[in-house]
Amino acid sequence: MSAENVTGLVVAVALLGYLVLALLYPERF
Repeated sequence: MSAENVTGLVVAVALLGYLVLALLYPERF
C-alpha cells in the first residue's frame, strides 16, 4: 500500500470513529 492509501484509510477510519462516538455520546460534543 502506498502512503496516500494509508493516509486516506486513516482519515476515513477517524471520521467513522468520530461519527460513532458522536452518536453514542452526544452529551460530550
